[in-house]
Amino acid sequence: MKKLFLLILFLLFASQNLYADGFVLHSKDIHGQLSLKQVYSGFGCKGENISPELEWKNIPAGTKSFAVTVYDPDAPTGSGWWHWLVFDIPANVHRIATGAADLPAGSIQSMTDFGKSGYGGACPPEGDRPHRYIFTVYALDTPSLGLNKDTRPALVGFVINKHTLAKASLIAYYGR
Repeated sequence: MKKLFLLILFLLFASQNLYADGFVLHSKDIHGQLSLKQVYSGFGCKGENISPELEWKNIPAGTKSFAVTVYDPDAPTGSGWWHWLVFDIPANVHRIATGAADLPAGSIQSMTDFGKSGYGGACPPEGDRPHRYIFTVYALDTPSLGLNKDTRPALVGFVINKHTLAKASLIAYYGR
C-alpha cells in the first residue's frame, strides 16, 4: 500500500513538472463559482454581466494571434450556449482586463447565442443543476480569422479550431 501511495505521489509530482511550462490561463476573478459580477443581466438573471480578467502565459512558438471563448456545454439546447467570442487579439497581448476594458484595436467580439456581440454572462435555467462555463484562450497560427462581429458562434468556433496551435481553459460553475 505504501509503495502504491509513493508511486501516485511521484506521478503527480512528475506530471506537474512536465506541464509546468505549458500554455496556461489564469484569472483573478474566477474561483470555481462565478459571482454575480459574471452573471448575465436579462433572461430572468440579475447579474452585472462583467467579463472576468483573463491572463495567459507560456505562449507557444508561432503564435500570431489569440481568441477567447466562453461556452456552456450544459445549456438545454442540444448544442450548448456561446457566451463570449473574441478573436484577432494581437500576439503581443496576454491579458484581458475585467470588463474587457483593454481590448486592443483590431480585436473583434462577435455574435453570441444571446444574439449580440460582447460578453454575455452565465444564466442557466432556474432549477437546473449548476452549469459549467468553460473559458478558453486559443493560440492561433494566423493574425486574423477573416471574420467580423456578425459571424455566428458555430462558424467562429470552426475557424478557431482550424487555426489552433494550443489552447488553455478554466472551468467555473453557476446555478440558480
